[in-house]
Amino acid sequence: MKKNRKNVVSLLTASLLLLTTLSGCSGGKSAGNVASGSDKGSGGKSDPVTITYYTIDSEDRTFVEKLIPDFEKEHPNIKVKVEKAPYEQFDSKLQTLIAGGKSPDVTSHYGYGGFAEYYNKGMLLDLTDLIQEEGFNADDYHIPDNLMKIYKVKDRTYGIPVNMYVTLMLYNKDMFDAAKLEYPPSDYEDKSWTFDKMVEDAKKMTVVSSDISKTQYGVDFTWSERDMRPLYFGAEPYSEDTWTNGGVPSETHFDSLKVIAAYQKLFDLVFKDKVSPTSEWSKSVAGQNGDPFVAGKIGMSVGGSWNLAGANDFPFKVGVSAVPWGGNDKVRSTLFVDPLLILKDSKHPKEAFEWIKFLVSTEIQEKSIDLSGGNPPVNTEAAEAYYKHFDGIDPEDVKKVYEGAVKYGYESYNHLVTHYSQINDMFINEMQPVETGHKTLEEVMSTIQKKVTEIIKR
Repeated sequence: MKKNRKNVVSLLTASLLLLTTLSGCSGGKSAGNVASGSDKGSGGKSDPVTITYYTIDSEDRTFVEKLIPDFEKEHPNIKVKVEKAPYEQFDSKLQTLIAGGKSPDVTSHYGYGGFAEYYNKGMLLDLTDLIQEEGFNADDYHIPDNLMKIYKVKDRTYGIPVNMYVTLMLYNKDMFDAAKLEYPPSDYEDKSWTFDKMVEDAKKMTVVSSDISKTQYGVDFTWSERDMRPLYFGAEPYSEDTWTNGGVPSETHFDSLKVIAAYQKLFDLVFKDKVSPTSEWSKSVAGQNGDPFVAGKIGMSVGGSWNLAGANDFPFKVGVSAVPWGGNDKVRSTLFVDPLLILKDSKHPKEAFEWIKFLVSTEIQEKSIDLSGGNPPVNTEAAEAYYKHFDGIDPEDVKKVYEGAVKYGYESYNHLVTHYSQINDMFINEMQPVETGHKTLEEVMSTIQKKVTEIIKR
């Protein structure tokens, strides 16, 4: 996740520091208690070993296969094997591999689960001793210290950041031009850019017709995961001790009036203001896995910066802007910082760490931008190339949006809350009737509150 700025924002600092005090079960064993796995032959030379890198089976992740020849040329005694799984099966397959004694060496939280879940399950290797032994210094790889702190627990390090995504807004310049609207600002300090102003602009771009080919909407606002969205409006669904208690909240507030009111503002975009599409309409226009914004049917799209990856191929002129202010003075963006993790059952932790260092080096981070189709590097030096990656978008706008998103960002709950894969599945199921207009929030939030409590207590 790319917080490619050396100045660390006060909110981000606070939120990340909360993670440094994560308490919970043992996160795993340290590298000092694991054999290197590089057996010495009779001549004293290390025999080759093979490490496994486990990732999602998609082009923006499997591109690492193209980097393996260069790595193996630099490290002739290390071979890299890539193990893949679809996103939906990522966590379940990982558990199966570990249970079957075939644990990968290196991975990230690329599935529904996140760091807190992996840590509390004792899946992760404590990298602290290995970092000291190898003389690894995050500054040498241009990784901001505050990003490193995300994956520290009681001053022990369990992950090295590799990519950083943020929440941002993409907008269709052609639709703005047709509606004779000014483009939204990329500067997060522009206080005129508010949620209400966004709705006002969205109404001017929305056209609802019996002819589906003529229908278009002003905005699609998918800010973060479902359980985190109230935070955008300043409503806290989890108790503060969540961030100091190993990702295990003592209380949740999903049935509180403030949280329900926050959700209502988002659903009002669909059912009251009618400036956002229903899920059924989106699927009918773009298909089950498509994006109506990419189809040219949405004026503004608020979502993760992974949506930028395909911007060079959009069939219209696209711009990037700040997420509008929604009433929370501290949070307007979600941060999605992906770490490289060594699993505790790795037989080759030192070799695995060499692979990690390779992937976060400036040269490889820059190379990975094009190979992946636009993954944002965590390396701040490589980030300058990322800002220039998108045709027709001013690099300064991309940079401003990223820096502002970091300043007003909070790490995604799916990385910070334990049992998150189960919480996420539950939210998808329970929220669906609201998203389709068949139930009210009041009807489902009490059920969600009860089920979240049950999941956390397991």
